[in-house]
Amino acid sequence: MKWRLLLAMSGLLTMVLVAQDVPLAGYLRDVESERLITGLERDAFILAGASENVLSGEAGGTSGGTSGVDTVANLHDTIDLYAARDGARVVVTDAEGKVVTATDPDDAPGDDFTNRPEVQLALDLQRAVGERYSATAGGDLVYVAVPVLSGAQVVGVVRITYRASVIDERAAAKTRGLIAVFAISLLAAVLAALFLSSSLTLPLRKLQHTTEHLAAGDFAERADTSRGPREIRSLARSFNTMTERIANLVAKQKAFAGDASHQLRTPLTALRLQLERAGEMVERDPLAARERIEAAGAETERLQRLVEGLLLIARSDGASLDTVAVDVSAITRERAEVWRPFAEERGVHLAIDVADGLRARAVPDALEQIIDNYLDNALGAAAAGDTITLRAHPVDAIDDEAADGLGGVGSVGGVAIHVVDEGPGMQPEHLAHAFDRFWRAPDAPHGGSGIGLAVVQHLAELSGGRARLGNRSDRRGLDASVWVPRAP
Repeated sequence: MKWRLLLAMSGLLTMVLVAQDVPLAGYLRDVESERLITGLERDAFILAGASENVLSGEAGGTSGGTSGVDTVANLHDTIDLYAARDGARVVVTDAEGKVVTATDPDDAPGDDFTNRPEVQLALDLQRAVGERYSATAGGDLVYVAVPVLSGAQVVGVVRITYRASVIDERAAAKTRGLIAVFAISLLAAVLAALFLSSSLTLPLRKLQHTTEHLAAGDFAERADTSRGPREIRSLARSFNTMTERIANLVAKQKAFAGDASHQLRTPLTALRLQLERAGEMVERDPLAARERIEAAGAETERLQRLVEGLLLIARSDGASLDTVAVDVSAITRERAEVWRPFAEERGVHLAIDVADGLRARAVPDALEQIIDNYLDNALGAAAAGDTITLRAHPVDAIDDEAADGLGGVGSVGGVAIHVVDEGPGMQPEHLAHAFDRFWRAPDAPHGGSGIGLAVVQHLAELSGGRARLGNRSDRRGLDASVWVPRAP
């Protein structure tokens, strides 16, 4: 991945540099060529000015006399110096197009240059600039030819020529710097791409390594959140959060599966034994067989409660359920009416003390199941003549003991529901384990499943509240309560 990213970034940068520098190089070459040609024109006019006195005869003529020869010699020295400096070929002709002096030994004085088109144009008072093939030079020439004027009269021509390759080399020399800049830029871009790709791919490779460990079941592995770009660090933190949740869910599922298999084994075994014994007795002792079948039915009911509690916890464990506003006053009165016949059947008085207009937030059906579990446990512990009180009231400020029991959440305002009985209560050491899954007090009735109070606490926590058990301080009995946040 690193090399693919590096190649992609380098290729993109190369394309950008090529798209920018190739047209720029062509433009610079054209500009440099034009600059050189313009320089040749300037030099030609300067040499034309130096040749005017010689060609016009004002310095003693171009033939005969010592002064004329010396003047031509001086002009020859001037064009030789220029040619030696710039590597050009210079020819100076008179008004008839015949060579007066030249830098090339092959161009002898008196040679006729009127067959050169650029010389002919200069004799006609036109500046000649261009490139053409020269059979004499054996290649392309770049030339500049300008007329030498004395007043309004053409007295000669100055022609400067270069091999076209010389002009190309000079123009190319200017573009080599651009090529060097291109190479340096490309190298810097490759190094930057290498650094950037490493900074991106290294954290991603480590994250991939962590993911592979997680897929293999190693939930202790965590992604490094201290290196890499901000986005990758944020991804690593999100990944670690996800890993924590998955690890917790897997741990809960494992614990749930282990507890469920252990707890289901006992009632299933008891159910099987009761049915086997009933089958053996059905012919010789029908009444005993009936007792065994009734015992199996009771065991079936216990098994049903256990399975329903397990399914409820399994469906909601680790889930984020939405809470809804519920009418606490109506729910508590309705559940009291449902349970009142069961209480009267056992000789127990069920009293209610519910304030009007109580509203709270809870997951759907949570309060109904919590109240049912509390009332079921209270009836199981009550004796004939006892009173069970179902209370519901608002809570704005709670005492320290209740705050400890409810995690301090009551201080934000809520509704408290209490189921208070007159039973034997619970030992202090048992209260600490009452909400544990599958835990049962040593003196608990045989029909208990050990899952009811765990369901109560689970539903309370899903609703944003807290469940609590405590012995009554005023008299004998147990106070089972739940706090849920108040709804507007």
